Amino acid sequence: MRSFSIHVGRLFGVEVRIHLTFLILPLFVFWTEFNANHPANGPRDLALVGIVLACVAAHEAGHMLVAWRFGLIPKAVILLPLGGVTIFDESRAGQPESPAAAWKREVSIALTGPLVNVAFATIAAVVILATGVGAHLREWPFLLAGNLPRSLVWANLYIAGLNLLPAYPLDGGRILRAFFARSIDPAAATRRAVSISHALAMVLMVAGLFSNTWLTIVGIIIFSAAQLEERAVVFQSVLDNVRLEEVMLTDFATLSPADTLEDALEKAVHSLQDDFPVVRGSDMVGVISRQRILEALRAEGNGYVQAVMNKIFEVSIRQESLASAFRKLTARNLSIIPVVEDQRLVGIVTLQNLMHSMALLAESRKLRRDGAEI
Repeated sequence: MRSFSIHVGRLFGVEVRIHLTFLILPLFVFWTEFNANHPANGPRDLALVGIVLACVAAHEAGHMLVAWRFGLIPKAVILLPLGGVTIFDESRAGQPESPAAAWKREVSIALTGPLVNVAFATIAAVVILATGVGAHLREWPFLLAGNLPRSLVWANLYIAGLNLLPAYPLDGGRILRAFFARSIDPAAATRRAVSISHALAMVLMVAGLFSNTWLTIVGIIIFSAAQLEERAVVFQSVLDNVRLEEVMLTDFATLSPADTLEDALEKAVHSLQDDFPVVRGSDMVGVISRQRILEALRAEGNGYVQAVMNKIFEVSIRQESLASAFRKLTARNLSIIPVVEDQRLVGIVTLQNLMHSMALLAESRKLRRDGAEI
């Protein structure tokens, strides 16, 4: 999620990030306006970019509202110049759906975004015509920094129309993916939709070189968005199919509840771990992080691990999937899960080690799949 995107805040608990392709847009608008008008108008160019961002935000808000109705909880959204990629909270997912129910849900969510943009374009056009603002709605070019009211109408219409292209993760591509998923598994359906997106993006990029450079920008954005979704699918495949015994740490340090905090810090200095299981005999009685040890030492001076360790923790078994461990970590904001066998501690999984392993496994699977295709 954090690849090539910038955190800009939270809205109603949803993390909002802007993809770096949005940074290309101001430069491109400035360049096209400069070629057309000599010189370009910086504030108006930025206002045009702001209009596009607002249209995209409204588009994604429509998606998320309908997703909420279907029980999907948005956790984060990455905004791109044509739309966005919404990441849902997997830890609160409900029961598996039938293909027919999944199809209905995907189509409903996908169509809402373009409908929101069409509605905003209609409202803006009615207001412009009613107030007599000389926007000249039918005059070319439709997107122009010198005519922001007209740009507001057409930016919404462009985003609505482009999102109906059969290029995943645009809305038309989501409907196409949902159609494929009726007969094949979701991961394979997504890969097929992403392949079509890549092909369409390349066509647009090449066509833009010989006609309108906006087509090249659209192709770059579609390609970038498809890459985001492909990575998400590979990660989800790793989560579902890899067991904890394949990635858990078996060579790890433990602490005793009778250790002093200074002794614990000394052990932490010589370990790469950020989190430690606390063990009394053969029983695990708590967990503590390096950060918590430091905070307790600064606030209260030297004491015992038992007094500051977290006695509430989850445990897992070897055969559990990474998805299960990830849900436990995120649902209760944990940073470590002990892995037990016959009530004996045999390994640990930390959030840091889990994310590192997921990234490596995802890249490994992608390389194997690309090699098989060659």
